[in-house]
Amino acid sequence: ATGEKAMGFCLFNNAAIAARYAQNSYKEIERVAIVDWDVHHGNGTQGIFYSDPRVFFFSMHQYPWYPGTGSRGETGQGRGLGTTLNVPVKAFTRADEQRRMFESAIEEIARTMKPDLIIISAGFDAHLNDPLGQLQLEDSDFAAMTCAVKQWADDACGGRIISCLEGGYNLDTLGETVKNHVAELNRS
Repeated sequence: ATGEKAMGFCLFNNAAIAARYAQNSYKEIERVAIVDWDVHHGNGTQGIFYSDPRVFFFSMHQYPWYPGTGSRGETGQGRGLGTTLNVPVKAFTRADEQRRMFESAIEEIARTMKPDLIIISAGFDAHLNDPLGQLQLEDSDFAAMTCAVKQWADDACGGRIISCLEGGYNLDTLGETVKNHVAELNRS
């Protein structure tokens, strides 16, 4: 969802609401990073925070694909310039290549961005068995991506991490993938 309307199966933008709530409710939460790995670009989240220097937005998504946004050139504007990183992925990119792209981006972001909180927009429709997208990720890839974000959270912000369930439309696959994601978040 954008700041103005429902969109892409979403009535509200859970990650954006969580980020603003945390910033407004907890004095120790100033800078927030949002990591979105849904098959669709997180255009709503990007639009809400595009000029905000306190929120970093990272999206890895199938491109070109609905909603048609999320090119590498979209990096923020005004005071928010440089606070958006899009990693577009072509349809049918091998899972190991996509995972490498994700982990490389997280390493790059972690060198410069020290958030007080990390929020994952955990869309699992980039799964190989999901009917909506054409990406090739499997359970083990999502677990590894979760581990990379968790490591960043442990290093940067004392492990403060929130995961919001977003897309995922193959219910047989979704349950197992989410279970593995949550297990990775809870791993010591």
